[in-house]
Amino acid sequence: MAWHVDLGYETYEAAREQFEWNLPDDYNIVHDLLRKHEDTDATALVRHQPDGSAETYSFADLDRLSDRVARALANRGVTSGDRVGVVLPQRVENPLTHLACWKIGAVSLPLSVLFGPEALESRLADSDAVAVVASADVREAVAEAATACPDLQTHIEVGGDDSDRVEPFDALLDAPADFDRCETTAETPAIIMYTSGSTGPPKGVLHGHGVWVGHLPAFQMYFELDVEGVFWTPADWAWIGALGDLLFPAWHYGQPVVGYPIDGFDVAEAYEIMATHDVTNAFLPPTAIRMLMNGDPDAWNLSLEAICSGGEPLTPEILEWADAELGGVPVNELYGQTEANLLVANCRQWFDAQAGSMGKPVPGHEVAPIDPETGEPMPVDEVGHLAVKREDDPVVFAEYWNRPEKTAAATVNTPDDGTWHLTGDLGHRDADGYLWFKARDDDVIITSGYRVGPGEVESAILEHPAVEQVGVVGVDDELRGEIIKAFVQPVADRRDPVRDPESLREEIRAVVRENLAKHEYPREIEFVDELPQTTTGKIKRRELRPDE
Repeated sequence: MAWHVDLGYETYEAAREQFEWNLPDDYNIVHDLLRKHEDTDATALVRHQPDGSAETYSFADLDRLSDRVARALANRGVTSGDRVGVVLPQRVENPLTHLACWKIGAVSLPLSVLFGPEALESRLADSDAVAVVASADVREAVAEAATACPDLQTHIEVGGDDSDRVEPFDALLDAPADFDRCETTAETPAIIMYTSGSTGPPKGVLHGHGVWVGHLPAFQMYFELDVEGVFWTPADWAWIGALGDLLFPAWHYGQPVVGYPIDGFDVAEAYEIMATHDVTNAFLPPTAIRMLMNGDPDAWNLSLEAICSGGEPLTPEILEWADAELGGVPVNELYGQTEANLLVANCRQWFDAQAGSMGKPVPGHEVAPIDPETGEPMPVDEVGHLAVKREDDPVVFAEYWNRPEKTAAATVNTPDDGTWHLTGDLGHRDADGYLWFKARDDDVIITSGYRVGPGEVESAILEHPAVEQVGVVGVDDELRGEIIKAFVQPVADRRDPVRDPESLREEIRAVVRENLAKHEYPREIEFVDELPQTTTGKIKRRELRPDE
C-alpha cells in the first residue's frame, strides 16, 4: 500500500487545524522508504561521477542489497537493539547500512568522515557500539578510537584495499538476500545522532522508526507542496539536516536523490551536479548559497524549482539574489534541531517569507516560545524559550542516550498543557504567527550550518603541550554566520618571544583537525596572558565575546 503523508490543503490555516498523524501501528522505516512504492524499479539513488556519468540504484536494488548487508551483519553477531556506527560519505553503502540496521532492529549511528579519533571514540564508546562500517579514509582514526571501545568487535571498511586488518564491505554483499525484517512500531529505537553540547561530551539523541515521518510536513512546505522531482544536498549524510531534510523524505515519496561525496564545497562542481542531473529541489546551507552567489548560474542549464536552507537565518541579499539570478526560485528557511527537527518552515504557496524569520510552525508540530518554568506560552513579541509539544509528535526524540537527567532538564511538564521539549533556543512570535530566532540559551556555536560545542574544541586544544588554558566562542562572520575563535593562554614557562605565533596557531589548528573534526578548528586564535574565570576555575566564555 502506497501510504504517504499529504498536506493537500488550500491554506496554511486549514493544514494547521486539520492535519493529524496517522502512522500505521506496525510502522517500519524500511517498508516506508523502499517497499511501499507502486514502482519499486524506479530510481532511488543517482551516484554522480566526475566524468558526468551516473550509477543508479532502484528502490528494489536498495532493498535487495540492504537485505544482504542485514544478513551479513546478523551473521557477525549484530542483533536487535545493538548500535552500529556508520562513518561514510555520500555513497550508496551509507544508506544501505542504515537500512540493514533497521531491518535487524539494530540502532544505527551516523558519524562524520570529518571526525578524528577522539570524536569517534567519544561517540562509539558512549553508545557501546558493537560494529562500525567506515570509509577507508578514516581507517586509522577508527582503529585508534576502537582501542577504547571494548564492545566494538566488527570493523567493516568501504573503498579500501584488501588489507587483512579490516573486512571489506563487498564481502557483506555475498550474503543471501533473504532477510525478513523485524517487526517494529514508530517508537522502536532506530537511530542515535550526536549533538554537540556547550559543556561536557556530546549527547546521543535517540529516535524511533517514526522520526523521518515527522519531517514530512515541513518537507512538503519548503519544497512548495510539490514533492516530485530530483533532490540533492551537498550536506554530509552524517547530519540530520541531510538525512531528515532531504534524503529519507524524498524516498518516502518515491523520488530520486543525487549523491556525491564532495570534498569541500566547490561552486562550479555544485552547479555542474545540479545541471547534469536536472536537480529540481535542493537543501543548501546559507554558507553554500553565499558561495554560489559568487558563481554564474546563467552559465548552467538549471532546473531548480525550490531551495530550502537552515542552520542560521537567511539574510535579505540571499532572497534577492535568488529572485534576480535564479528566476524567482523560492529559498525557504526552516528550523529544527537534532532532538526535534523541522519544526518551523516557510511555504510561498501559503504565506510570504519574511527575511530573518524562521517561518511558521509546521502542521503536526505545536511550537511556541514559552516560559521554561511554567510552560506558559509567551505573549506576542516577547522572547521565550522555543519549545515543542512532545505528545504524539514522531519527530521529537525519545531520550538522551544514557543521560536521563539531561532529558529531564530539557522537559517541562504542565498540568493543563501537556509536556514540552525545550530546544535551547530563544525566540519570539509576532502578531502574524511568524517565529524569530533570538539566540542560543547556551554557548553552542553555529558555523556554516554545523553546531559546535566549544567544550569539545577546548578539550582538543588543551592537548597541545604549549597551551595552559583556552576559551572558545563564536564570533560573527559574513560568509559562515559564525566562526570559531580560541583565546589561548600559553604555558607560562614556554612563552618565548622568539617563537613564531603563526606557527603555534597552525599547530593548534592541526591538533583540532586531526583529533576532533575538520570543520571544528578555530579560524581565529588570540593569545592572552590570562582568561576570565569563575571562582571554581571555569572559563567565562561570555566575557570573551566581542558583544559582551
